[in-house]
Amino acid sequence: MNAPLLEVRDLTTVFETPRGPIQAARRVPAVAVTAVDGVSFTVSEGELVALVGESGSGKTTTAQTLLQMLPATSGEVRFRGEDISAMTGKELRSLRRRMQVVYQDPYESLDPRYTVRRTVAEPLVIHGIGDGRDERDGIVRAALERVGLTPAELFLDRYPHQLSGGQRQRVSIATALTLEPQLLVADEPVSMLDVSVRAGVLELLDKLRTEFHLGILMITHDLSTAAKYADRIAVMYLGRIVETGTAHEVTRDPRHPYTQALLSVVPTPARAGVKRMVLKGETPNATAIPSGCRFHPRCPVAVDACAATDPVLEPVQGTVRALDLLPDHGHQAACLRQAELAG
Repeated sequence: MNAPLLEVRDLTTVFETPRGPIQAARRVPAVAVTAVDGVSFTVSEGELVALVGESGSGKTTTAQTLLQMLPATSGEVRFRGEDISAMTGKELRSLRRRMQVVYQDPYESLDPRYTVRRTVAEPLVIHGIGDGRDERDGIVRAALERVGLTPAELFLDRYPHQLSGGQRQRVSIATALTLEPQLLVADEPVSMLDVSVRAGVLELLDKLRTEFHLGILMITHDLSTAAKYADRIAVMYLGRIVETGTAHEVTRDPRHPYTQALLSVVPTPARAGVKRMVLKGETPNATAIPSGCRFHPRCPVAVDACAATDPVLEPVQGTVRALDLLPDHGHQAACLRQAELAG
């Protein structure tokens, strides 16, 4: 198998909470928050990998860290085999042309003072791409056509307030595409959109990664969306991946109770009659991660051993692992009872 486009290995991001003046005077130590804890996964060309979990599970922090928007505490991020963790200056600037991001809220990610033409052309100006305004204008028009805003002339001179939510998100995607990136990070790309237009944006992303061999890391809390569009799914809980595998494996034979709980509330005909799994309590504070399995305080099938043993990702029992697969490409779950949870 060819080397992956993006390879993340044991990525950890820790923040220290600020201390007030009284705490500082009393020399109270700063409290550490482990937002990302030993996360590993890969994204290949033309592949869509979904990072799934509740709000606060560390999905966005993972994306920001691998994009070098936040410093990693430890771990390794490789892009086309090159370690990018320590890149700065010109190297990092060049890297940003190949790794682009689409944010969750198109209402906030677009400057209300800029026309669509100026917004989509801005990355070209920043990176010095295009020989003059006319050439850049041609690139802008092509990007708008590529994302379904046709004819481009109807949108070039509009401002964000003159666009619908779906059109704004398409403008955001077009802006990212002008630099011809190889990796696109889509952070909850449809959660702020009306249900009626979500499918159109998701179909667009699916088309782009197929036609242009674009690797996509999609962050979402919706397992049903991931099941339909993703090649592989990684389920995150409290900063750590607790289950990973192909979309079919994870959704048809979930082996972690957290994944089962997320799936149990998906309203689809295929899951009619499936008993809902209601989790106890709220996600624990990241400053006080529970001992043992971090999910055990909320787990409906936890046993005494779960409070003492912190499970790691292990191949799901009964699956056959191809020898040429990368380590995270098989179905894995971090649960002491994964064999008993077979569907």
